[in-house]
Amino acid sequence: MERKGGSTAVVTTQTVARALTKTTTTPTEEKALRMRYGAPVELDAPLPKAHGDNEELGDELLLLEMRLLSALKRQRAIANGNKPAPVAKTRSAAKSKVVAALKSKKK
Repeated sequence: MERKGGSTAVVTTQTVARALTKTTTTPTEEKALRMRYGAPVELDAPLPKAHGDNEELGDELLLLEMRLLSALKRQRAIANGNKPAPVAKTRSAAKSKVVAALKSKKK
């Protein structure tokens, strides 16, 4: 038996990067290809939205992101030796109702 001559293909970083812009892959597949071949991520590409079409989840994620960013700013201020700005305290709806009822009861 004779071996058949096989063909080889050379895959470069540029070809993988070009192919990823033209095709649709799952996030896991894209990560695997980028890690394996070292394809760079486009810096101008929009970030994928984790909430899809769920606006309520999008609002919750936005609030979480805002809290994390403010905590990061506070940590950086502390690391630089600056006094951080005071944290704004938020009231819950139930607490606001109780306070309002007590104020009206005092009168």
